[in-house]
Amino acid sequence: MKLLRLWLALVLCSAAWSAELSGKTLAAFKNYMTRTEQELKPRFSDPNAPLWGEASSALFARIKDGEIPVEELNGGHSIDVPGGLVHDWIGGVFIPGARLQDTVKLLQDYNRHAQIYQPEVMASKLIRRDGDHFLTFLKLKKKKVITVVLNTEYDIRWRSVGPRRAVCRSLSTKIAEVENPDTPNQREKAPGEGHGFLWRFNAYWWVTERDGGVYVECRAISLTRSVPRAVAWLINPIVNDLPRESLVSTLEKTRGALTVKARQ
Repeated sequence: MKLLRLWLALVLCSAAWSAELSGKTLAAFKNYMTRTEQELKPRFSDPNAPLWGEASSALFARIKDGEIPVEELNGGHSIDVPGGLVHDWIGGVFIPGARLQDTVKLLQDYNRHAQIYQPEVMASKLIRRDGDHFLTFLKLKKKKVITVVLNTEYDIRWRSVGPRRAVCRSLSTKIAEVENPDTPNQREKAPGEGHGFLWRFNAYWWVTERDGGVYVECRAISLTRSVPRAVAWLINPIVNDLPRESLVSTLEKTRGALTVKARQ
């Protein structure tokens, strides 16, 4: 009976999941991002602004002890917008022995991101660089019950805030689902079409050299489609878990790559 329920849910999911990104959904996300960027202005200009991890001594101690805590903002749940969901997560990691310059250099090495952040990042490429302004491409694989492959592009700006801190603002400019990936019938769908696992993805980074190492914090904000009621019991955990798992994996792999470099 359980297998039958799962099979029926997957059939319903395949039929009901596909949808187009609407203007109302996109407008709501843009409004959310406008408010968020106003809120973040002090953290992007003040070299002495406290880290997210310093919100409490217990949280800071966990990070110093090697944990990678992450938190979903807005009361610990995604935000409903017309036809979609906004997921807003933040997390941090401490990398003993790492240096600011090496950390920024690694994060800016966009041609190697497929190597550093595999298997989620299948391919990566620097499209163009003008100083601290980057245009990049990432081919992503999102796997949770079903697998979705996405061609994505980003507009990324880095800058130094004082001698021991660098900040980054990364905004998605294109997210297109790939139909039948890695087959002769592979085809890129128009942005906004497909399963809706990821319609927009913006990330904000803070890299701070302190305490004999580097603190790396990332706030990741994504837009996905809302979940049809018929399959909400199955799909809600998938949609809500993916942003958390992706953020933890990104911070873990950043630490791993820098730890190897620090030992060399």
